[in-house]
Amino acid sequence: MPFLLHRFTRFVRARLTGWRLPLAVALFVFLSSWLAMALVEPAGTDIAAPGTYWWYFLVTAATVGYGDVFPSSLGGRIVGAYVIVGGIVTLTLLFTRLSEALQSVRSRRLRGVVPLELSDHLVLLGYRPGRTERILTELTAEGRTQVVLCAWDDVPENPVPDRAAVHFVRGDLTREDVMSRACVAAARTVVIDGRDDNETLAIAVAVVHANRRAHVVAAVRDLDRAENLRYVDNTIQVVQWHMPFLLTEEATDPGIAQVYTDLMRSGGNGNTYSLTVPPGFPYATFGDCQTHFGREFRATALALRGADGPVLNPPWDTPVPVGATLYYVAEARIPVRQFTGGR
Repeated sequence: MPFLLHRFTRFVRARLTGWRLPLAVALFVFLSSWLAMALVEPAGTDIAAPGTYWWYFLVTAATVGYGDVFPSSLGGRIVGAYVIVGGIVTLTLLFTRLSEALQSVRSRRLRGVVPLELSDHLVLLGYRPGRTERILTELTAEGRTQVVLCAWDDVPENPVPDRAAVHFVRGDLTREDVMSRACVAAARTVVIDGRDDNETLAIAVAVVHANRRAHVVAAVRDLDRAENLRYVDNTIQVVQWHMPFLLTEEATDPGIAQVYTDLMRSGGNGNTYSLTVPPGFPYATFGDCQTHFGREFRATALALRGADGPVLNPPWDTPVPVGATLYYVAEARIPVRQFTGGR
């Protein structure tokens, strides 16, 4: 007999997997207890009536026990105890299965194999320990952007699971299935941070194929590769790999990389200069500098260095003392004599 019971148990476990086991247990307990209750209870109690027994079984198996329907005979109470035990077993199996299902979903999300459902988000393609975490910090600093981090298969699971705004996808970053799981077709911005420039070029081809409307930013080691990327799509914005801060700023504020490039390039429309404030300087505050520099010289005051060091964009009522250094952007350097009446 024990041998037959053991074989039967193995048979049930092999055939009734997943959600089928708790459902089968609940159905078996319901049907067997209903039959037993109909046999042992007096006809006058009406507890085994089809319209009543399902309610009695539900509240009893769930161990709620409202008491509005109950057996009157000893045999009926034994059947009720059987229903309680069966209900506890069924609930235990159900909660175990539910826990396993939730854990499975979480595990698949950590491993980056679950298709996402996002739109108007940012996709970051490529992962390098340390560097990528800093980039993600910048991208999510304002708390208004959902980011999908895509990494190659050598990254086994989400490296930043504690960041709710960062989702994870893993696989070959040049394949269509990764583009699909990361919802690249619905993304607002795509940042490509490949392991080398050839990889960045290959990923860019896949991205443009998936979404030509997105703002694409690519980091390269060799700026000469910018021409290759523009063969793919001439709207791709290229930044130098060793300037990750510029990568994130271009991703969040499109076009700012071109502004930086113009500022740093000699002969551009907005070069940066400094000026040591001379005696007789006609502007008493930083706000005066902003107003008159713009009106008279098409220039913009950026920062002021005083005794406490440089301050970027100080309050407009900040005094501008003689000997301080004023930094500004203009088409050309402003001669000091413009401020001192030719002296």
